[in-house]
Amino acid sequence: MKKAIGIFSLLVLLAACKAGKPYQGVDLSIPDTEKQAFGQVSEDEIVNTLDLSKSGNANLLWWEYFEDPLLDTLIKTGLQYNRNVLIAAERIVQTRMALRIQNAELLPKFGAQASAERGNFLFNQIGQVNELYIAGTGLNWEIDFWGRLRNLSDAARYQLLSSEFGLQSLQISLIADIATTYFNWLQALEELEIAQSNLALRDSMHQIIVARFDKGIVQQTDVDQSNILKTIAAGTVPKFQRKSIQLENALSFLIGMNPMRFANEAGIEALNMHVDIDQFQPADLLINRPDIIAAEYQLMSQNAQVGAAKARRLPAISLDATLGIISDDLSTLNFSNPLWNIGGQLVGPIFFWGQIRRMIDIEQSKEFQALFAYENTVLNALREVEDVKVEIRTLMQEIDIAKERKGSALSAQFLSGERYSQGVTSYLEVLESQRQAFDAELELVFLQQSLLSAYARFYKVMGGGPVGESGF
Repeated sequence: MKKAIGIFSLLVLLAACKAGKPYQGVDLSIPDTEKQAFGQVSEDEIVNTLDLSKSGNANLLWWEYFEDPLLDTLIKTGLQYNRNVLIAAERIVQTRMALRIQNAELLPKFGAQASAERGNFLFNQIGQVNELYIAGTGLNWEIDFWGRLRNLSDAARYQLLSSEFGLQSLQISLIADIATTYFNWLQALEELEIAQSNLALRDSMHQIIVARFDKGIVQQTDVDQSNILKTIAAGTVPKFQRKSIQLENALSFLIGMNPMRFANEAGIEALNMHVDIDQFQPADLLINRPDIIAAEYQLMSQNAQVGAAKARRLPAISLDATLGIISDDLSTLNFSNPLWNIGGQLVGPIFFWGQIRRMIDIEQSKEFQALFAYENTVLNALREVEDVKVEIRTLMQEIDIAKERKGSALSAQFLSGERYSQGVTSYLEVLESQRQAFDAELELVFLQQSLLSAYARFYKVMGGGPVGESGF
């Protein structure tokens, strides 16, 4: 009894062994922007990713901040029907099944077999005609002493987690793409409205000039110049119509639907254009951004693969057993004639010409690749955040300037029209003032769209926003 207990304890102890080093996390140098003013070089702090949560905190309801029912509907539809999201979801299903397959390798496998034979050559002997009937079950179990199977199971589990966060990253990108395309569409509608108003204004002015020409007040050149300006304005209308419809088609594709037209009720200026971007801390990226978390799970998966490769240097131990019945008469095939055997097998490498060592080297090289890919993902995330933050700040300054420019341009357009009607100035001044007013209106709409799109990118690069907050 003591011997059996000792053997069992030894087996448990050996089963607790696991080749390879446990994952130690990654030491990252993260800038501490809280200690530095905008535009200055920040100090760095060292963060080990093993101490950070990997649950992810993406705020997928970010778009509700704009209080736009159409945008809300578009994004919810896209999350449900976008084909790329559905493809990524199916990859998760496949990875989950792969994990179950790998986990099953830790358990004993049972099989069944049955055979019937008749002849004069049985049991390697030639004699009279005999019959032989066998029915039974077999067991095969590789005992995972060195953790090879457990490492492979860990690798599969980390792959599953990586794919789940990969889906979340894709969802964030989709939301940002839908929002950006939606803002571009709103811009196109505003541009179309500006172009139509500008065409109406120039057509009205052209009619006045034609009437004055008929009375001999102005020259033919004024008529020609006003007509040129009117046709230029007319040419912008179909351009913006085309742009708006193509953007509607792009929106339809993103939400997984056939091309359709959308009814817009809110203009681009009705949307909120103020976002608090200073609450962001670079270390939040390591917790929030699903692509960073997915990259680290890829690294953890490869670390487990290294452990599995190292376990191949050690002997594999397996148990085999058979239980069944055997008889030379089908009528007496029962448990009165049992058939059984049990045994073990130990197989280990002795001299493989360095093949196993090279396999370990390959897996370790892949781990370095995964580490560099993870670090590169973090570096890129920090760059993207700083880019979009400076973009938002400068765009807000540009918008203030563009509003002032628009006001002055519209005022100059009105005054030059009045001056021309009174014969004080030439039509060239009217032409120039109308052109500047048109450009100023378009520029302001473009900058407003750019700011809204920058907010969408800010949401994307932040990974959804700080924990428990909208991020805005």
